[in-house]
Amino acid sequence: MRKIAVALSKGGVGKTTTAVNLAAGLAQLGRRVLLLDMDTQGQAGKMLGVQASVGVAEVVNGDSSVDEALIEVRPNLWLLPGGRALGGLKRTIDRKEYGGERTLAEAFDSIDSTYDYIIVDTAPGWDVLTVNALFLVGEVLAPVALEVMALQGLLDFTQNLDAIRRYHDLLLRYIVPTFFDRRVRKSEEILRQLQAHFAGQLCSPIRYNVRLSEAPGYGQSIYEYAASSTGAEDYRALTERAIQDEQS
Repeated sequence: MRKIAVALSKGGVGKTTTAVNLAAGLAQLGRRVLLLDMDTQGQAGKMLGVQASVGVAEVVNGDSSVDEALIEVRPNLWLLPGGRALGGLKRTIDRKEYGGERTLAEAFDSIDSTYDYIIVDTAPGWDVLTVNALFLVGEVLAPVALEVMALQGLLDFTQNLDAIRRYHDLLLRYIVPTFFDRRVRKSEEILRQLQAHFAGQLCSPIRYNVRLSEAPGYGQSIYEYAASSTGAEDYRALTERAIQDEQS
């Protein structure tokens, strides 16, 4: 069982796109995958064409069971939705005197053996929901948009991860460059900077592809919407890398 959080403090880097298409790619290759949405916007469900009345917040608060909240969105792929109710969960965790960072891990401890992967989509920023997501998982995938200050944003994020590592075993496993465009000189320059600092974790970049931005409007993964696009090709490569690492 692998638990991977798709996380970076900065917004607009393709976290939900990456979480959804990685989860969908793994499911297509026969892995049983739970996609856990920790974003108050609930975009993961919308990208897969589903609306939900209950989700993560209701399960953690005890207002719903996991089975009641789970939605099988594709063969081998289940979703526990996010949404605005996570704002209330955030306040509940904030009021805890101790152990708040493990609220999510404790709530979902019993589902460990059910899935091959849990993929967690996180919100931008650094708050108790993100911290809870990181205490749930053992690995982090950080999407990094190839833009000015990308490297600094990633370095700041790794410092936050170091604070978590004092109390929890956590590996920054993958760094995924996003919005890669060879026509833009800075994309190549920033990619070289990432290679210099994070060679072992760096994945092949996700090229800029308009199909990736169109697919959510149809409630489809990139493989369903544009199977022959560069976006689908790049996310297949990321999925295959994850599968290659299953035994390591």
